[in-house]
Amino acid sequence: MENTNIKQTFFKYVTHNVLGMIGLSCYILADTFFIARGVGANGLTALNLAIPIYSFIHGTGLMIGMGGATRFAISKSKTVFTQAFYYVLIMASIFVSIGILLSGGLANLLGANADTYQMATTYLQVILCFSPMFMLNNLVICFVRNDDNPKLAMNAMLIGSFSNIILDYVFVFPLKMGMFGAALATGIAPIISLLILSMHFIKKRNSFQLYRLRPQPRTYLDISLIGVSSLVTELSSGIVIIVFNSIILRIKGNLGVAAYGIIANIALVVISIFIGIAQGVQPILSKNYGEQNKQNVKKVLNYGIVTVVTFALIIYGFFFLFSEPIVGVFNKEHDRELARIAVQGLRIYFTSFLFAGINILCCTYFSSIDKLRNAFIISILRGFIIIIPLAMILSSMYGMIGVWLTMTLTEFLVLILTVVLLKNINRRN
Repeated sequence: MENTNIKQTFFKYVTHNVLGMIGLSCYILADTFFIARGVGANGLTALNLAIPIYSFIHGTGLMIGMGGATRFAISKSKTVFTQAFYYVLIMASIFVSIGILLSGGLANLLGANADTYQMATTYLQVILCFSPMFMLNNLVICFVRNDDNPKLAMNAMLIGSFSNIILDYVFVFPLKMGMFGAALATGIAPIISLLILSMHFIKKRNSFQLYRLRPQPRTYLDISLIGVSSLVTELSSGIVIIVFNSIILRIKGNLGVAAYGIIANIALVVISIFIGIAQGVQPILSKNYGEQNKQNVKKVLNYGIVTVVTFALIIYGFFFLFSEPIVGVFNKEHDRELARIAVQGLRIYFTSFLFAGINILCCTYFSSIDKLRNAFIISILRGFIIIIPLAMILSSMYGMIGVWLTMTLTEFLVLILTVVLLKNINRRN
């Protein structure tokens, strides 16, 4: 990656990855749409109660995939993929066990009541039992991207997502399978994605493969430390949904949670754009850092920040102007109160994305150049330490408006620290 083509390389990786991540995030958005239209407000509430578990599965898969692939890009170790594969199998077995044995208790813990318990339990059980597929898909996508094949990674994510949309429609409407059908469609999608990714191996383009090795827990720790910011980014989405669901249930009941479900699921797609930009720059940053090309590392970071800010401004303008028709798509029963809460929430909540996009990008930047402590600090602050107490304080003071403002204030406060950390690194270099 020479200086003369670093911008071209940046746009190649980022474009492919943003499109792919939008596709991947549409797994749950498709469920939201078809459940809203085919099951109704209670189904939407049940889905929103269950979604944090998908965030945990997806986040664990990304932690292992991003951590392993980053180490692979920096060191070119041929054994990392095998150890990451073992790690996925271990973690997935835990999720599957929870799905088989504890789905009902988990639904209760997440806030399900008599109206939503059965639907939430069904969705949780299916999603947890398909966790090996979700996590393996994350793992292979990250390695294929770092193995100089971002286009195939993008195609796998997009085709998997489109298949989910088609299967959602078939299972929920013609076959009338309800929540089970929506969850089953989501579970099948990563299997289709993995079949697309297999072309990387069939065409023998791969420089990584499985070897007969003993599990190495020390490697799992290294992978976890590098990928933890990706995990915390996803976990924070799940934790925020759990906390917000609890607060909103107290303020507005099931209708408020249904409104938040619309916002949260659209937000997952928007956040995926920023995650896509961050994951797109990761292979370039790691490769140039490994080659000690500091000039290219700085250029890629600057390109990333400009791209994030541009996307954030366009996205906010779009959702501000079209918030009412967008909410209407998910409001099958044309409930005026649901529409009012969701429109107000979209317009306030989405102001956070300008700050969130830069924080997500910088987390990946720090991980990619082996500044793991910085990445972890940013992730843990925006995911847990600041947002949870702030949500409780603002909601008690301002009700639903306080809930919507929580994300924006959290991301702004974290951004101040992010800028300080970036300046410290630039001073040393």
